[in-house]
Amino acid sequence: MAKRSPVPSADPSIESDEVFELAAEVFRVMSAPMRLKIISCLCNGEKNVSQLLEGIETTQPNMSQHLNTLYQSGVLGKRREGVQIYYRIINDRVVTLCRAVCTQIAIETEGGR
Repeated sequence: MAKRSPVPSADPSIESDEVFELAAEVFRVMSAPMRLKIISCLCNGEKNVSQLLEGIETTQPNMSQHLNTLYQSGVLGKRREGVQIYYRIINDRVVTLCRAVCTQIAIETEGGR
């Protein structure tokens, strides 16, 4: 009896260990609700930390820690303008995944009420 692959695919190269490792890293980065809020907030364009704090309730050090994680993982880019640092999304794949998952959960949550 042949062993079945855990993720069926027409292309065996898609199932390489490297692909699974990279996918796991994307999910790890997106595993914090605060990071999902930041990604959602930045979908409308770049913002500095003060602007992000207006829309997301948290402390400045906590916000900075999450922004750094998203930056280091390649989800966000940043630029300096004077003393302000502006963050923007540079990985559209993460945004697409985030929207798909959050939209599906919202639909299921509303449907169950």
